[in-house]
Amino acid sequence: MIGFHTDAFNSAHWDFAQCLAWAGAQGVPFIECGVMDGVSWAHGLGYYPHAALWQDPLALRREMERVGVRLSQVDAAFPLTGPEGPTLGVQYVLRSIRWAHLAGGPCVDTTDDRRRPDGMSDEEALRLVRWCYAQIVPVAARYGVVVNVEPHGYLTTRPVCLDVILEGFDPRWLRVNMDTGNTLVAGQDPATFLQRFADRIGHVHVKDVALAEAGGRRPGRTGIAISHCAVGEGVAVPEIRRCLRLLRQHGYEGVCSVECEGDGGPTVERSLRWLHAEMAAAGFDVAPFSARDQGEVQGVCLDSNG
Repeated sequence: MIGFHTDAFNSAHWDFAQCLAWAGAQGVPFIECGVMDGVSWAHGLGYYPHAALWQDPLALRREMERVGVRLSQVDAAFPLTGPEGPTLGVQYVLRSIRWAHLAGGPCVDTTDDRRRPDGMSDEEALRLVRWCYAQIVPVAARYGVVVNVEPHGYLTTRPVCLDVILEGFDPRWLRVNMDTGNTLVAGQDPATFLQRFADRIGHVHVKDVALAEAGGRRPGRTGIAISHCAVGEGVAVPEIRRCLRLLRQHGYEGVCSVECEGDGGPTVERSLRWLHAEMAAAGFDVAPFSARDQGEVQGVCLDSNG
């Protein structure tokens, strides 16, 4: 199953309705969005491609059903090991879980901070993040929403630390959002990383890495805010192919969600086409992918903005 993250349209200043119209017109069955807890001028003016928790999740769900698109995941990746992680972060994730349940989102994405918490050892930081998940996971289980941990920070991009974070939590409700790009720039081998957590993968971000970004494999780098490279056109192609084969071997049935700068659509479209072909080659039973003409799709999206 294939989808994309609406952060691809950050620079295009689209709103979520435009992203949804684009997905429906392109025939993409799944969409992933971030959620904002509050209000902002960008969202209010329609320049923000994500949803807000004050928006009616049932109304949004009905609109997605109308165009034949479903949420694959709600992105609530506020850093749980940051100074506000145990307070603002935990409550943000809990509200996102309840919202996702009503909006039809099967899982919620979470992560840690990209830096070690000031004044803490690794052991103390791990205790802190595990305390956060101890507050979150029981609520997720009640709502039937999977919480995924994305390798994107100081702890989560280190397999030994991710092991500790996951230990003892019910694997039905605390899983891993694999990210091919973040693991690569953090100095890990993505396929080896995935193999270690293969039985606990709940969602996948397929992210390629431009040559300039790949040069950043250095201590302290834990991920990419947005990859300025279409999937299939960067240096991570061999690793992505290996990851897809491993996912197929382990019977993965979840969504592979493209993450990249979309340039208003064309880069996402190229990424989706490449990923569709590669998933088919890896043995996945993927539905036919038949995008409509790009100009026609752009027209649909622009009309949705009035």
